[in-house]
Amino acid sequence: MNFDQAPMLVIWEVTQACDLACVHCRASAQSSRHPQELNTAQGFELLDQIKSFGNPLMVFTGGDPLKRPDLYELIRHSVEIGLRTNVTPSATPLLTEKAIDRFQECGISRMAISLDGPDAQSHDDFRGIPGTFDRAMMALYHAKKIGLETQYQTTVTRRNLARLPEMAKIAEDVGTKMWSLFFLIVTGRALENMDLAAEEYEQVFDFMYELSKTAPFAIKTTEAMHYRRYVAQRMKAEHRSAPENEKTGAVMWRTAGVSDGKGFVFVSHTGEIFPSGFLPITAGNVLRDSLTDVYQNSSLFRSLRDVDQREGKCGICEYQKVCGGSRARAYALTGNYLAEDPRCTYQPHLAEAMAG
Repeated sequence: MNFDQAPMLVIWEVTQACDLACVHCRASAQSSRHPQELNTAQGFELLDQIKSFGNPLMVFTGGDPLKRPDLYELIRHSVEIGLRTNVTPSATPLLTEKAIDRFQECGISRMAISLDGPDAQSHDDFRGIPGTFDRAMMALYHAKKIGLETQYQTTVTRRNLARLPEMAKIAEDVGTKMWSLFFLIVTGRALENMDLAAEEYEQVFDFMYELSKTAPFAIKTTEAMHYRRYVAQRMKAEHRSAPENEKTGAVMWRTAGVSDGKGFVFVSHTGEIFPSGFLPITAGNVLRDSLTDVYQNSSLFRSLRDVDQREGKCGICEYQKVCGGSRARAYALTGNYLAEDPRCTYQPHLAEAMAG
């Protein structure tokens, strides 16, 4: 895909309202809906604009999307115009078996459920509300029962670093199609002391890489673009041209080079256009600007896609085209979205990089 022209993934935060109180919440979500959320008609118009990109993956997220009474209407429209459509509900009392059945009836391709600990105590402490672990597990198992694909999402922090193997077992038990590991960006409620050190990122990458060889599900990262560099290094060391697991290999090649504003665009509940949900710099608003025009032509998005503008070691790294570093993490920790990723240990081979 030509990421200068169209994103691979579009995420619409349909609301910031959510009844959970997660300690890492990007949105610092509140229980009530914002009065200036895009309405149903504006939502339909946005979805039509997204379809004009071609065939990106469309994700309804929040907050909790189920806080919107018109959610199923919006999903139906998305599916009817031909968008591959996913939804990421929160594990609250709104997420019932009936709600999951309706997702499937509306044509949802995949439902993403977050699990941040392997048992009720660890997960519920993280999410701030008792009962969320049990509800998340219900949702994953019910989706498995009715044949609805799931994506199992985990935010990796100091709280759960040692328990990832236990969580991998759950991913296998619930029959998920993909385990997506989110690496913390210090924004919203997330505190820097929850984040891993750069060396610990590499330890998690080693765990993921070894698991990916045998796992019955695909594995991907969010805001850890340097996992692709890690995989490339390991494959080179092992004299292999492709990952052993075809599922993981397909995801790796499809997402190579994707990062904030490059193959990715995020629309907020009020219509603001961001490079990602973790990089809170707006390039426009869908109520007054064309989403396609902002993505293709705004100075913010163009600079994010221009690897020559990367600074520090990300600017000279031989893996910059598959990785490029997290622009959101650079911005959160340095105030400069073009700076090197502060959570990467890799030191580029300067002579090779300059020659390449």
